[in-house]
Amino acid sequence: MSVAKKEYKRVTVKSLVEMKANGEKISMLTAYDYTMAKILDNAGVDVLLVGDSASNVMAGHETTLPITLDQMIYHASSVVRAIDRSLVVVDLPFGSYQSDPKEALRSAIRIMKESGGHSIKLEGGKEIKESIKRILNAGIPVMGHLGLTPQSIYKFGTYTVRAKEEEEAEKLMEDALMLERIGCFALVLEKVPAKLAQKVAEAISIPVIGIGAGNGVDGQVLVTHDMVGMTHEFNPRFLRRYLDLYKEMTGAFQKYIADVKSKDFPNEEEQY
Repeated sequence: MSVAKKEYKRVTVKSLVEMKANGEKISMLTAYDYTMAKILDNAGVDVLLVGDSASNVMAGHETTLPITLDQMIYHASSVVRAIDRSLVVVDLPFGSYQSDPKEALRSAIRIMKESGGHSIKLEGGKEIKESIKRILNAGIPVMGHLGLTPQSIYKFGTYTVRAKEEEEAEKLMEDALMLERIGCFALVLEKVPAKLAQKVAEAISIPVIGIGAGNGVDGQVLVTHDMVGMTHEFNPRFLRRYLDLYKEMTGAFQKYIADVKSKDFPNEEEQY
């Protein structure tokens, strides 16, 4: 029996669990600034991820590692001011939670208090279990992240698909079950085989959001700048470009330059 789609005036962590139970797929995109977040929220995106991918997209770093907690709070604050409906999830950046559960809690509290974000996301499984538990015990909602974990790029040495081998696949499943058991409200799976991702999604009751993890999960996330084509160097198999803004914006900028040079802009109607 099909269930009528529920309209959410405000998406919460509870809403996402309901969406999974009702078979409604969850839409999630990244946001790092007020203007883009406003557009995404008005469009009806369920979840906005203030990702540490801002390190790449907004600052031009090769990896996500350089971005700081203060910078993540700045980006998250900008996004939160823009939204009326979407759930805002904020990444804890590299170095702010891995070594000490007490530091992890301090970092999470700073994000919640100073940005107004609704929840946080951490990369990893049992190795950061105590950090996650301490954050959850403080009443802060946590989204997990397994599979390809970009903050561990120098450990793995590559951004290739994870958990293709049986041993790593078993660990991923164990970590997913553990994250559900200790109280995470959702889980991101990045670049894992589609069959494994579907198996995980069917094994746990919390939503599984995929990026490069096939269509058998409960929702999808992409980097907004990639899916609208503002970036053009990045071409993974899982990326669908819905626009080619790089081409469109370049053309607009070139037209503006030409109009200024030719004295066509501003015209008489565009001045006081």
